[in-house]
Amino acid sequence: MMIKEKIEKLRQLMKENKIDAYVIPSFDAHQSEYVAYHWKSREWVSGFTGSAGTVVITLHDAGLWTDGRYYIQAEKQLQDSGIRLFRMADVGTPSYTDWLNDVLNEGSSVGFDGSVFSVDMVNSLKMAFKSKKIAIKMDKDLIDLLWHDRPAIPTNAMFVHDVKYAGISRTEKFNIIRKEMNKKGANYYLLTSLDDIAWLLNIRGSDVPNNPVVICNVILSLDKCYLFIDSSKVPNSVRLELQSDKVEFKSYTDVQQFLKSMASSDKIMFDPNMTNALLYNSININVTKLQISNITLNLKAVKNKTEIANLKCCELSDGVAMVKFIKWLKTSINEEHITELSASDKLQQLRKKDELCVGLSFDTIAGYKEHAAMMHYIPKIETTSTLENRGLFLVDSGGQYFNGTTDITRTIVLGNLTEEEKSDFTLVLKSHIALATAKFLYGATGSNLDVIARQPIWKYGLDYKCGTGHGVGFFLNVHEGPQRLSQVPNDIKIEEGMILTNEPGIYKEGKHGVRTENMMIVVNDEKTEFGQFMKFETITYCPIDLDGINKNMLTESELEWLYTYNKNVFTKLSPYLNHEERSWLNAEIMGDN
Repeated sequence: MMIKEKIEKLRQLMKENKIDAYVIPSFDAHQSEYVAYHWKSREWVSGFTGSAGTVVITLHDAGLWTDGRYYIQAEKQLQDSGIRLFRMADVGTPSYTDWLNDVLNEGSSVGFDGSVFSVDMVNSLKMAFKSKKIAIKMDKDLIDLLWHDRPAIPTNAMFVHDVKYAGISRTEKFNIIRKEMNKKGANYYLLTSLDDIAWLLNIRGSDVPNNPVVICNVILSLDKCYLFIDSSKVPNSVRLELQSDKVEFKSYTDVQQFLKSMASSDKIMFDPNMTNALLYNSININVTKLQISNITLNLKAVKNKTEIANLKCCELSDGVAMVKFIKWLKTSINEEHITELSASDKLQQLRKKDELCVGLSFDTIAGYKEHAAMMHYIPKIETTSTLENRGLFLVDSGGQYFNGTTDITRTIVLGNLTEEEKSDFTLVLKSHIALATAKFLYGATGSNLDVIARQPIWKYGLDYKCGTGHGVGFFLNVHEGPQRLSQVPNDIKIEEGMILTNEPGIYKEGKHGVRTENMMIVVNDEKTEFGQFMKFETITYCPIDLDGINKNMLTESELEWLYTYNKNVFTKLSPYLNHEERSWLNAEIMGDN
């Protein structure tokens, strides 16, 4: 079906079910950012392929709400669909709940699939619609009635993530959680977010593209761990190992019945932001419900010493792949026919040569010239551009390794640049350096630090409509909270051992995009009578292209940082390169000095 036909058929179902508006978010039943194809309902109904966005269909109108990363992409993909784009970050853009309050009559009804809406989201909707007495209907997945060839929930085999990488055994993690349960007086803890479950049980899988997670739910008691999972996903060796740690296996679909059958004297802890509304409604009404932020969230975010040591080794492997890629690209651009897509494939092949590499951490973003202005542009056969020996090529990529997850962006100079391209490249570098060298007092949050990176760009009246950085999982999701660097206010303190990306950028529609991204570990700096100061340690090793820089725009200290960084890249990576590669890298970091 074409998009317009899908929407019309959905409206017919809405009329049959007396629903005036239907909301389709990006999430799955576990509130994941990236989802298995089974849950890509929003993409199926709208054609918009970005990872974040909400589609709302009324009987006479339709809209997509998404953030600044996807404005250009969404405009193109929604063309002729009948779905309007609402730019969430723009001043004056109403939220979809405000918009529905405006366009719906009093006493109307809004429907959605309750399995993909969190408890918090439903409560917010109820509050937003209260004044107009708009009813909520969340018992039917209307998309499922239309999507006749909908992919099944994946049943890929899970595997154990060895403690030599993870650093802490699952039983140790269970004990940490149970101490918190005892403090709260709870005898059950419901955990539904897939990366938290993977971290807790030291398991991994391939149910979600690029995210090594397993589709399942967990209920931890004071003496057992109940794992609700499709039994076909569990190899016997994995089953035996988990059972030896008092993990009891149950069917994936049994979790609702388990919650219904709990005793009235039970107390269950859960995160209302990560638990879907249908699961919540399954809990015995007499059970005491304790709403908390996931205990695992902060535990997972602060990497232990083993994880950090492994990740630093992982970054060396990733840096070697990147250097080999950039050398190939720069030396072959005049000799081979290279496209955005073939370049992406080449980089993936180079990463996969490492025996610990499992795959990509996200689909490679590879945008040449104006394509790079779309922050999350992913080349396809029908859209890929041929690279030429001029202009800028932005490559944002990463790998999943047993010993870590990587995320790096380099904007590569393929030939002659305009003054504007050089200026923007240099401004992004100034912003990157400002954050990389920041010293801050413990207690600072990501929204406090975000402004540091924006200052050099703001001075020129420029900005980027996204965050400056995000947390990264350890052989887990490339986007991991709760920490983030963003203008959106948050109260999460930046802690020692957290990982953050540093990725300011400039994006000009129809022209070019520039982004420079490294991963950083938060470390302690000096402690004075005023408190504990913190700083960042950069752990990504890949040269920054000197051909893109207007040195007259850099201060002496910025030039010194750049020289020291590139020299450190050479020192770290040269033992793993052959003579030709070392010679090329040395010339690359020296430039015309």
